[in-house]
Amino acid sequence: MDRKHEHWADETALKIIREKGEKPCYTCASGITPSGTVHIGNFREIISVDLVARALRDQGKQVRFIYSWDDYDVFRKVPKNMPKQEELKGYLRFPITMVPDPWERDENYARHHEADVETLLPQVGIYPEYLYQAQRYRASRYAPGILKALERREALKKILDAFRDEEHKIQGDWWPVSVFCEQCNRDETHVDAWDGEWGLSYHCTRCGHKETLDLRRSRGVKLGWRVDWPMRWEYEKVDFEPAGKDHHSQGGSFDTARRVCKEVYNWDAPVSFRYDFIGTKGIPGKMSSSVGTVITLEDLLQVYTPELVRFLFAGTRPNTEFTISFDLDVIKLYEDYDRIERIAWKIEPVKDEGTFKKARRIYEFSQVGALPRIMPYQIPFRHLCNLIQIADGDLEKTIAGLEGVQPEQVPALKTRGCCARFWIDICAPEDFRFKLRSPGEARAELGAAETQALRELRDRVIAHIQDFTDDKTCAEAIYNVAEDTGVESKALFRASYQALIGKDQGPRLANFLRSIRKERLLGILEGY
Repeated sequence: MDRKHEHWADETALKIIREKGEKPCYTCASGITPSGTVHIGNFREIISVDLVARALRDQGKQVRFIYSWDDYDVFRKVPKNMPKQEELKGYLRFPITMVPDPWERDENYARHHEADVETLLPQVGIYPEYLYQAQRYRASRYAPGILKALERREALKKILDAFRDEEHKIQGDWWPVSVFCEQCNRDETHVDAWDGEWGLSYHCTRCGHKETLDLRRSRGVKLGWRVDWPMRWEYEKVDFEPAGKDHHSQGGSFDTARRVCKEVYNWDAPVSFRYDFIGTKGIPGKMSSSVGTVITLEDLLQVYTPELVRFLFAGTRPNTEFTISFDLDVIKLYEDYDRIERIAWKIEPVKDEGTFKKARRIYEFSQVGALPRIMPYQIPFRHLCNLIQIADGDLEKTIAGLEGVQPEQVPALKTRGCCARFWIDICAPEDFRFKLRSPGEARAELGAAETQALRELRDRVIAHIQDFTDDKTCAEAIYNVAEDTGVESKALFRASYQALIGKDQGPRLANFLRSIRKERLLGILEGY
């Protein structure tokens, strides 16, 4: 299939090839500082790079997808959703990798957040090569890049000042590096001198320690991030890296980095695009352990299948802001995905070949791996939620009751079922939830006319429910009962829901009745 212009990831892949030329391998990069919970806004960058990397591979190119953990950054503040607040405050200004894990699960604070993400990314089909910047800096891998920055510090100063107004231009003695004190581990240090080669002298303004370091063996010298970023572009030979709208604003950090990369490190900046922010809606208070609205990939995977998670991002251009919902809009998003799937499998016709190709490409990008051998079993999310509640939450029982499910369709169906069950329990509005009464349970309080109508419904419709081949004919029979017994249809519906689930409203009645075993319905209504 011709993939040249079907998707924004394909367009980006072609741009990379065009601007960077033919290469044996293209490097796509992403990264973040693990200073706190890695949220879905951060995930947008990760999956955007993954989609472009896939598009490049589909063009027959070799791709290296690197993900940098900037875990040698400074621990500047304690996020509100972290435990042991006071203990963590004692490590402010340390490298993040030297802050202890407050959960006592991993070797340090940074590694805890890294492990959380690295464990989950394979579930959505993302497998980057992880680069840990603390390891790299401490191994002095960037010593030549640091030396270059020191040699060109006046040029760097001019580049940085070019994007600042007079009030914010660099004042006084400026160095492109910072130093973590060898004695107290904090970055509250001042560079005193550089010998023009590998020797850098500093003193600590906190503990008073002073020494001269050899950049080729020092563990504590680090470039400022506006220099560090372009230095690593050249070091890793990065061809593509997106950035958020704040970094891509005019005169922002990407503009700075582009000039530093070219003028100091003699490397053309990577192809890039801007990705926008993500909003959230309908988050229940008990869903996330985080404070506020910090939603993670783990939270997302509780409600959306891995394919749906990928679809949310693959189906939206990166520079478009969108909202991820946890309320009733979840049903609509599942419907949107199911429609794309039907189009991709040519089950649902579309107006032209272009529409089909676009839908097919979005569907391909939404898959965790290769396309499934057969079309997945489709069951509307709303209906699945109803069936799970009818089965009292028993997912195995729910799936066993579905017709035509093939063995290889079961795993994906179970995943969707788990998401539906979680959404019902944690996210769904109260009026969406229900539980069928048990036979012998106390009767609903109904008037004489409603009780009589309910009996007629039981004997004329429910007792013969197997005879109705679709919801329409069943609904017509229900309305006939209301008309024949002289009660309003609304009253009959209310009486039915009260008798079955103890509520005034519920799922569409005809479909609801046809989804429940006849014997169970008759057992519940036997006392009327």
